[in-house]
Amino acid sequence: MNLKNLENELKKELEQPNTLFKTMSGNGWIDFAKNNPIPKMLFGELWYEKEICILFSDTNLGKSILSVQIANSISKGISTANLTNQCEAQKVLYLDFELTAKQFENRYSEEFQNHYVFNENFLRSELDLEKIRNDNSDFEEELLKSLESEIAFHMAKVVIVDNITYLKNETEKAKDALRLMKILNSIKKKLDISILVLAHTPKRDASKPISKNDVSGSKNIMNFCDSSFAIGESFSNNEYRYIKQIKERNVSKIYHSDNIIIYRIAKINSFLQFEFIEYDTESEHLIHRVKTDIVERNEKIRELHKTGMNNCEIGRQLNISEGTVRIALSQNN
Repeated sequence: MNLKNLENELKKELEQPNTLFKTMSGNGWIDFAKNNPIPKMLFGELWYEKEICILFSDTNLGKSILSVQIANSISKGISTANLTNQCEAQKVLYLDFELTAKQFENRYSEEFQNHYVFNENFLRSELDLEKIRNDNSDFEEELLKSLESEIAFHMAKVVIVDNITYLKNETEKAKDALRLMKILNSIKKKLDISILVLAHTPKRDASKPISKNDVSGSKNIMNFCDSSFAIGESFSNNEYRYIKQIKERNVSKIYHSDNIIIYRIAKINSFLQFEFIEYDTESEHLIHRVKTDIVERNEKIRELHKTGMNNCEIGRQLNISEGTVRIALSQNN
């Protein structure tokens, strides 16, 4: 369709009844979309520009650590955690409902000395308790309005909310989760921003792979977000965490059960962060494997190692990762 045809489509739209809908032909929509830039990666294939993305996990697995790390990389226009950021430096508004200022300082310093220096594009916001009225019966409504005003005032292009329960206490209830996601989508489109929202999981079965059903208010939250990924706990090594892709719209799923990303949490140059280790299968890190299975596997690893095979060769033969072989051999020593 050429430019004249697109103009005709837009003219038809102007002549349509005054309804809530905007209607054009399929070709008209494609030509309209051609004028919009192709979304770029913010955090690899897990989160793209102009998306509402949900990051969820159980408590104390490092959601806040990872989200600050992501915010830091976006504010500087650099990649992090072995995942690509394709964008130039952007202003990020990080709404922190979890940590006090002193706790935040501790995470990004060495015993409150040698503090990490953030880029000025990184803005952290917390609730001003002096402005919260005791008689405010509709606190959540006021909070959401304040969120939109804060984003607009600071001209932030990326917003990270830590975490969703502070925006809506009853996100486990379908109707509340649905309404919240609609409001966030409205803010996203109105201000042309990207949003990452952190969420907790209810108590889950650690023997099963992480799925979209593990997030609070899962059905409505997952239906109305653009993308989602989760942090899992490794039961093969308590120092490890893993990231798994849960929902995607711009790409095919890459970081699925057979290709999770393994990290450990480390403080490097006063910055607490997820440090990349390797890729692995999720089954190797779930709790469902009984002790006898692990003992038998480790015995096979030891026997193959004695024959002179290296870790990678053992991993290929047993269909496990090199890291799993390395851990087993270190435990056997």
